[in-house]
Amino acid sequence: MDFENKILSREVHQILYESGKTVGTAESCTGGKIAESLIAVPGASTYFKGSVISYTDEIKEKLLNVDHQLLEEKTAVCEEVAIAMVKGAINTLNVDYAIASTGVAGPGGGTKDNPVGTIWLACGSSDEIITCKLTNDFGRDINIAIASRRAMQLFLQYLTERQVHKKSMPSEG
Repeated sequence: MDFENKILSREVHQILYESGKTVGTAESCTGGKIAESLIAVPGASTYFKGSVISYTDEIKEKLLNVDHQLLEEKTAVCEEVAIAMVKGAINTLNVDYAIASTGVAGPGGGTKDNPVGTIWLACGSSDEIITCKLTNDFGRDINIAIASRRAMQLFLQYLTERQVHKKSMPSEG
């Protein structure tokens, strides 16, 4: 894991550890690399519950409850599926937050509408999910590394902008 990912992991760790919130992942094209980033810091077991590696549409449907019709109409490489994967992971893993990835890492599998390097990332809670689309192809290994790092950046941004704070303490009165 590169240095930047370690820093991102530590920042996410501090926020989740102090807030008492939990996270899980639903990964397709990144194949567990986002989860690997999340558990890089000792103590991750206090907030990281697990991951669903949903590399096929069948697993997206069965374990994450992604709608079959959506997959048929839009394919797995779209914003709507990334959002559905976050919601599915939140329910399946019983977590406060989830991070998802779906896309075409390469070298094959690309289409005119979704060329190699097209990757949708999503993260959030059941109430609010944000997304990001990657579109550049740097080769399979680099595409996966970039997507994993960007997913961690997106999640850190999500947590920071929503000011996820320490566990709520009774106010003094």
